[in-house]
Amino acid sequence: MPHRIRLASINVNGIRAAVRNGMGAWLEDADVDIITLQEVRATASDLALALPGWHLVNDEAAAKGRAGVAVASRIEPAAVRAGLGDGTVDLTGRWIEADFELGGEQLTVVSAYVPTGEANTPRQDVKWLFLDEMAVRMAQLGATTPFAVVTGDLNVGHRELDIRNWKGNVKSAGFLPRERAYFDRFLGEAGSRVAAVDGSVGLGLGWVDVGRRFHGDVDGPYTWWSSRGKAFDNDTGWRIDYQLITRALSERVTDYRVVRAPSWDTRWSDHAPVIVDYQLGS
Repeated sequence: MPHRIRLASINVNGIRAAVRNGMGAWLEDADVDIITLQEVRATASDLALALPGWHLVNDEAAAKGRAGVAVASRIEPAAVRAGLGDGTVDLTGRWIEADFELGGEQLTVVSAYVPTGEANTPRQDVKWLFLDEMAVRMAQLGATTPFAVVTGDLNVGHRELDIRNWKGNVKSAGFLPRERAYFDRFLGEAGSRVAAVDGSVGLGLGWVDVGRRFHGDVDGPYTWWSSRGKAFDNDTGWRIDYQLITRALSERVTDYRVVRAPSWDTRWSDHAPVIVDYQLGS
């Protein structure tokens, strides 16, 4: 029989704080098989203490207490790969891949944490480099791996539907036309010439945005809210947490949801979990 694989992606904003604030209780009820974590901000030992009983693989940031990505699973991964780029620029703690064997089929799961960036500063230059390397790796995965998913806090709102206050953010990191153009190419038809929102033209990679495919052309549903004002209460959010999947895997999706906390004071992260159910194996 096919296996239902429930995959949750969440920027935990510090795994130790998330567990203290209620993540453990949430996990007990969520019935997930694989969790991809971003902004872990902890060591492997800290992660093991926070999530006992899980198979854990992680990539720590070079700077202590910063970034960090991980994959936690009930199934032991068959292979793990960490990192992007050639090491000339510090991109550590932002990309990890794990392969899982499921009933004769392989699922490759990526936990990614794209740099936040800051328009017209060196921080944005690092983000451009990361997005370039991400595009290269996604092209490789798309060409060689039928069932692959890139999850995480990708720190870009692709379309106007993905940010409530998009008009006020067209010059802000996270909604710059050049950033959005990467997603136009990620999600464009594989091998076709894609005219992107910034006026550039490039080749589509053929990946699928599960959230947009599942919900259609509606506002959000958002996955992150600023701490300013009453952004959460008013649902003035950003959809910057994704599960991007290969075309073949898109045929195996059975459910998608963003788990928004019922109130500001019941959140255990400033991001909401993104959960997708897949059917894999035989």
